[in-house]
Amino acid sequence: MKKKLYFGSNLKMYKNVQDTVAYLKKLSDNTADLSRDEIQLFIIPSFTSLDRATASIDQNSILLGAQNMCWEDQGQFTGEISPLMLKELGIKLVMIGHSERRHVFGETDYEENKKVKASLNHGFQTLLCIGETGEQKEYGVSAEILRTQLKIGFHGVSKDQIGKIWVAYEPVWSIGVNGTPASPDYAEKMHKVIKETLHELFGDASEEIPVLYGGSVNPDNACDLIVQPSIDGLFTGRSAWDADKFNALIRDAIKAYEEA
Repeated sequence: MKKKLYFGSNLKMYKNVQDTVAYLKKLSDNTADLSRDEIQLFIIPSFTSLDRATASIDQNSILLGAQNMCWEDQGQFTGEISPLMLKELGIKLVMIGHSERRHVFGETDYEENKKVKASLNHGFQTLLCIGETGEQKEYGVSAEILRTQLKIGFHGVSKDQIGKIWVAYEPVWSIGVNGTPASPDYAEKMHKVIKETLHELFGDASEEIPVLYGGSVNPDNACDLIVQPSIDGLFTGRSAWDADKFNALIRDAIKAYEEA
């Protein structure tokens, strides 16, 4: 393998506790023969599933993450989940700034920055999601939007925290049931913008930061996406929610990458 590849999924508000545990066990079994030195597999279940999920599988096999996190350790934040609560469960990864958090629940770049810094300060692997809307794409400002989200999102982050940073590019117009996948060429173009911006922020050390593509990834486009030079992994939606199908997608993508 030329570089480590990343494969993961956010289960959103799907799968109850029992379904999540069964899914994780099957996915772990299906992928047991794949070297974790060559791939990083991660799943982000619902909050209510996290306790049972961490007890059911080895996170050396599948890293488990939380879908969101408050920037404060404790306080008057009704309905929020604190870093300390996630640590207590043994969670090692936190996703921040998912499209739905930004565009459904109104979170700002500045709030994402506070969460990023809290997550890194607590030692979590920190996955920052970024992406432009369809309207922003039509206006030709996609690159500017991504650069802004990265520069604000990582404001105040030091170079010695780079090893705990992942980025997922998820164009808003490509996510969900009615999403349209980005073409491999367009995804590569935006990933180049992301990598250039990360280099501005962190210098050569930014090459350690994996940048994943997410947005209607499916068996038909996974192989064309993973071979793009600037794409380090696939953040897959509903095509990953069946363990057998996700296993097949991962293996096909690895094969395509190795043969490229």
